[in-house]
Amino acid sequence: MTDWKKDIASKHLEFEAGTLDESHVDKNPILQFEKWFGVAMEQKVQEQNSFVLSTATRSGLPSARVVLLKGVDTKGFMFFTNYESRKGKELEENPHACMTFYWTALHRQIRIEGEVEKVSEQESKEYFHSRPKASQAGAWVSPQSKPITRKELEEKHAAFLSKYESEEIPAPQHWGGYRVIPEHIEFWQGRTSRLHDRIAYTLDNGKWRIYRMAP
Repeated sequence: MTDWKKDIASKHLEFEAGTLDESHVDKNPILQFEKWFGVAMEQKVQEQNSFVLSTATRSGLPSARVVLLKGVDTKGFMFFTNYESRKGKELEENPHACMTFYWTALHRQIRIEGEVEKVSEQESKEYFHSRPKASQAGAWVSPQSKPITRKELEEKHAAFLSKYESEEIPAPQHWGGYRVIPEHIEFWQGRTSRLHDRIAYTLDNGKWRIYRMAP
């Protein structure tokens, strides 16, 4: 077996998938995100809508996890979760977050920082009812981030599905969507010799300022 502890320091990948210049990006970072996301879709990047969501407590203790992007509009980026989960509680007391996308096949990364707000109840209901029924049941029976056995979880799930076998499952009040309203977005394109392209957008008095950052 390879001793990865000895090999890890020598791991090296030369990035040669593309370039990024501030004169070629869209003036609106959300439109630039949509362009890059479209490329990821066309290139069939695996799980292109997965990203790391980083949150923190009021005192600054951080936590992170992978979640799925479920919508983009002119205001920001949407995802859905249990409001009573760890991330939900942290967002309640500190409504700021960072989203990090990384697409290895394209040598691209996108970081999005901003304030977070809940989406409307109607938006949450519409998305909830678009999910498979088994996933809807999962939102009800999982006390997310709390201790539970696999047996207990599966029994609760089966019982809930049986109860609503011929009925529509109502959307739970403790589950719904959030929107990250961007204040800073960075697009990173891997380059050779670690001289990566980093183009950032920062919101300044309602207008986006675009500039290059050192790699």
